[in-house]
Amino acid sequence: MSAGSAKGSQIMDRLADRFAQRTRLGTIITSWRVHAFTDQWSLLLGQIVVASVVVCTLTGAFLTFFYDPSVTPVIYDGPYGPLQGVEMSRAYESSLEISLEVRGGLLMRQLHRWSANLMIAALLLHILRVFFTGEFRRPRVKNWLIGFGVLFAGLGAGLTGAILPDDMLSGSSLAVLDGLLKSVPVVGTWLSGLVFQGQFPSGAIATLYPVHAFILPGIIVALIAMYAVLGARSRPARPGPGHGSERVVRRRPGGAATKRGGLFLIVFGSLTLMAALVTVNPIWDYGPADPGNTSAGAGALWYLAFLDGAQKLVPPGWDFVWMGGTWVLGLLVPVAVSGLYLMTAMLYPFIERWITGDRREHHRPTRPRNAPTRTAIGVAGMIFYGVLWAAAGIDTIALQFGVAFEGLVLTLQIALLLGPVLGFVLTKRICIGLQRKDRELVLHGHETGRVVRTSTGEYIELHRPLNDYERWRLVDYEAEEPLTLEPDANGRVRWRRRVRVRLSRWFYRDRILPVTPAELLAARDRDAVNAVETAERGRVLEDSR
Repeated sequence: MSAGSAKGSQIMDRLADRFAQRTRLGTIITSWRVHAFTDQWSLLLGQIVVASVVVCTLTGAFLTFFYDPSVTPVIYDGPYGPLQGVEMSRAYESSLEISLEVRGGLLMRQLHRWSANLMIAALLLHILRVFFTGEFRRPRVKNWLIGFGVLFAGLGAGLTGAILPDDMLSGSSLAVLDGLLKSVPVVGTWLSGLVFQGQFPSGAIATLYPVHAFILPGIIVALIAMYAVLGARSRPARPGPGHGSERVVRRRPGGAATKRGGLFLIVFGSLTLMAALVTVNPIWDYGPADPGNTSAGAGALWYLAFLDGAQKLVPPGWDFVWMGGTWVLGLLVPVAVSGLYLMTAMLYPFIERWITGDRREHHRPTRPRNAPTRTAIGVAGMIFYGVLWAAAGIDTIALQFGVAFEGLVLTLQIALLLGPVLGFVLTKRICIGLQRKDRELVLHGHETGRVVRTSTGEYIELHRPLNDYERWRLVDYEAEEPLTLEPDANGRVRWRRRVRVRLSRWFYRDRILPVTPAELLAARDRDAVNAVETAERGRVLEDSR
């Protein structure tokens, strides 16, 4: 550390100490002053989300100065020749002006779109990392819920932003949205009128523009701020000596701010490069929205494609008339299943806590192999989502690869039913196999390929013992126990307790317990005896020569 940085750190410490003595808030800041952080690349996903939100917010603020959400018809007389003299809405005309006439406008539009995509992608990966490492458990359950709140707000912002240009592609999205709203029993027509204000399709722009420009961004920023505060108040999740791939470092606020600033510049530079080189949503090619037409090859946003895919996998003939209305189960069931999937994922910490009865605080991430059932559940959920996501492009896949559309639908329907089950079983068996391999390494060490004969005439293979660092890496995890069936105060066993115990036993079935100190000591003694016998055998052979 240089003299200047050391002096600056001392000044920060003195200021924090003085502030802590005079205010209650200062005590909190002092507790945050020095923390142990895990220096691992996967932890940068959350910071990438924040950087993307900052870029998306700044570019969105720029676009609001030039975008006009009015649906008043106008005749285009701008510089783009193919559309001159074409009647369009003022919203579409202002979008063309941003793209073709405002200096830097097209770059800002592209940057806004790419940053939104990166935010959703990084947030999904961050949620997966938190799930597979078990960091959603106490005391970070609120962080998990806030992460899903940011995800839902981001999905809503992406959907509402996609319709604002009022081009042919956004008009197709509005037609799908109108059909989905009207398929809701009893209140469908009222919901459609509320969103479209009686003017299909452009009426939705006036309704959804303030939601996209002000309400949802405010919710995202507020949730991220809450996430940062909760993360700072609780101890950071960090590995113990058993996680060798993750290096624990002591980091001061100045160093953390420098690294985060550097990461922000990297994210901003990468997004700017993509925005300058890769075109996204060329609205001048689509033309203005037309209720009687739709864009060829139009599809949902990639992060909402699973909803479209769920609708394409519904078998025909699910609609029926009842109570004087048509019940369109082909739309309602996919939406209900997708919503149940998302809600189950969001509430999973409470489900697992109820099954396992584990209410302790956890401050160490878990290796996925050491929680085989949870890891298998996560893989099954990923397969379920992946099949629905792939089903959104069934028509494009069938066209590009020349396969039968009906056969592809049937294949994905089977994969949707059997894929998660097979993924669960295979993943759990793989995790258990890896646990057994770790246990074998701890007890016997690494294989060397050398076979020697002991003094008793027995042939054994020499193993290289693990060092303390490697041994801790493999044995440092918690041994969980399933719940036991116990009667209540009245001596009765409730059916809820029975169900909970059975689920707990299923969750911990086939678990591999960590190596106990007694087993570890016996393995060390055995290695020592083998080493002595091997050395003695080597001396005897040397003397005979």
